[in-house]
Order: sequence, then C-alpha cells, then structure tokens
Amino acid sequence: QVQLVESGGGSVQAVRSLRPTCSASGLGYSTWCMGWFRQVSGKEREAVALIDTTDYPTYVGSVKGRFTISQDNAKNTQYLQMNNLNPDDTAMYFCAAREFDTYCSGGLEGDFGYWGQGTQVIVSS
Repeated sequence: QVQLVESGGGSVQAVRSLRPTCSASGLGYSTWCMGWFRQVSGKEREAVALIDTTDYPTYVGSVKGRFTISQDNAKNTQYLQMNNLNPDDTAMYFCAAREFDTYCSGGLEGDFGYWGQGTQVIVSS
C-alpha cells in the first residue's frame, strides 16, 4: 500500500525559505512520477513541480527559478526547496505519486493516484 507523508511546512516571512519533505512507502519496484501540488481554499489544486524517474524536474508557473524539487531514491524521499517565498505561495502543499510514468507525462491533479495529507505553508509579508 502506497503511503505519502509530508512534513516541513510552516509559517515564515516573505523572502525566507522552507523545505517540505515527502516520505514515501510501498512504492515497490515500479516507475513513478512524483510531484508537489498546492491548493488554496476554494481553488483548484495546481501542480508546482514534478520529478521523473531520471530525476528530471519540471516546474510550473511562478515557482520557476525559486523552487527546486529533488529526490533521494534510497530513502524514498522527495524534497521541495522553496526560496524567496512570497504571500502568493501560501497554500496547503501536497505530495503526489503517479505509477507507470517514467517521464512524468501527466501533470494534472487527476493524473495522480496517490496523495499525502498535505502540509500547510503560510507566508506573511
């Protein structure tokens, strides 16, 4: 059974940094696209960053140049280094996993079958 557990959110002032972590279990010997999404209350969940089996990253929208996604396959852990945060980054951040997707061909919320419970990030000005 696949389980994803996020940690490392928090409340910070603008221009500071945070590094949420996603600890995964039950992935087995399949190929996975791993991703970070975020959601503001009342809005749709949106992709932030994806990382494929080859460690190739993809970034979406305003996080380009500020966020870095990485993974440690030996530890089944993914990281989202978030630098130069601003209040628009305030959201619940979710870790997600999509099986049988070596190169992250799918990047929408509906493409991912496994989700963590989320970790809250609050950025104040």
